[in-house]
Amino acid sequence: MMAGQLLADRYELGPRLGIGGMSKVMRAFDQRLEREVAVKLLAEHLADDSQFVARFRREALAAARLVHPNIVQVFDFGLDDATHRHYIVMELVDGRSGAELLREHGALAVDPGLDIVAQACLGLEYAHRNGVVHRDVKPGNLLQGEDAVVKLADFGIAKALSEESSITQVGSVLGTAAYLAPEQAAGEPAGPPADLYSLGVLTYQLLSGRLPYEAQSLTELALMQQREVPPRLDELRADVTPQLALAVDRALALDPRQRFASAAEMRRALLDGARGIGDATPATARAAGPSTEATRVADPGTAPTGATRVARAPVEARRPRAPREPRPAPAPAEATSERRRPTAAPAAARPQRRRGGTRRFMGTLLLLLLLAAGGAAAVVLTSRSDSAVHLRRVVYDDVQKATDELKQLVNDNTR
Repeated sequence: MMAGQLLADRYELGPRLGIGGMSKVMRAFDQRLEREVAVKLLAEHLADDSQFVARFRREALAAARLVHPNIVQVFDFGLDDATHRHYIVMELVDGRSGAELLREHGALAVDPGLDIVAQACLGLEYAHRNGVVHRDVKPGNLLQGEDAVVKLADFGIAKALSEESSITQVGSVLGTAAYLAPEQAAGEPAGPPADLYSLGVLTYQLLSGRLPYEAQSLTELALMQQREVPPRLDELRADVTPQLALAVDRALALDPRQRFASAAEMRRALLDGARGIGDATPATARAAGPSTEATRVADPGTAPTGATRVARAPVEARRPRAPREPRPAPAPAEATSERRRPTAAPAAARPQRRRGGTRRFMGTLLLLLLLAAGGAAAVVLTSRSDSAVHLRRVVYDDVQKATDELKQLVNDNTR
């Protein structure tokens, strides 16, 4: 569609504002309400996917219900019969996107950069509370108006495109790869923590002028996320406090449970960190993969039990993680045992014999403990045979001597 055309008998299209792989955005004039709007035209081939159309309508409705100062308002959506193009009509934000700001400045000063991120946190917090996840937070979807108000755009479209329709099930993953959370890159469902990770990447880029991971593909990104730790922001610029660097580092945690519990919590940590408020001691290096309940490190955003909590401790300077070294192969049996029998017993018989010997030995220990409680101990004399245990009762008035005999018994009958 070209400038000057009429969309849905209502929207007069103007100049193009931007273009992407799945859509392009054009300025338009709403003739019915007489106001300037932005119209996103989705790619023509999307109209041929009935599953996508159904999801698109559902997600567009959800996005239209989000009314917040830091979210681009959705006014209308539908299908233009004349051009067979799906469209979304949104409020027009006169200003620049985060991508344009990065191209112009490279890196922003700390205060202006954090102001952009803090406003984005407000929009995400509102959306998450209403059950909507963005799934594609990146500089191009962050719009700063001339009044310095920052708005998040494209809510709802990401989910409609990312589900298994015939246009995406070939293996493609929606979103700019550099901003994808590890769980998204792995093809897992993305929740609010994925948005916080993406916003952490964006924060890192706004303040440093570079991405935490410079990858050329999803595979390379996943490997870098698992094996490398990007330099902390306070190592890249002197005016970033350790507290702020650690807050950004937490947003980039590989395990979603180790990130912030909400966008509101992330916003407070970033703003407090910029003022030097908060813990300046690194908590722990990020685990090279999702942690289990038994190994998760205690974190303010999680609630582990007393049986699983691991104390937060300082760590040394962070460095890339090396791949785990394989375990050394066990030595041959001839080198580890000088008492090897000439003929090995059948595999099924060996476990049974060990279990029988263990039961007899544990019964002997129980007898010893009962006798020791009465001021006496029994010394057990065992033969080399696995079929018999011989007992000899010896009474001692000296508890220490009884204890020594018990220790000797254990040493003689265990390896």
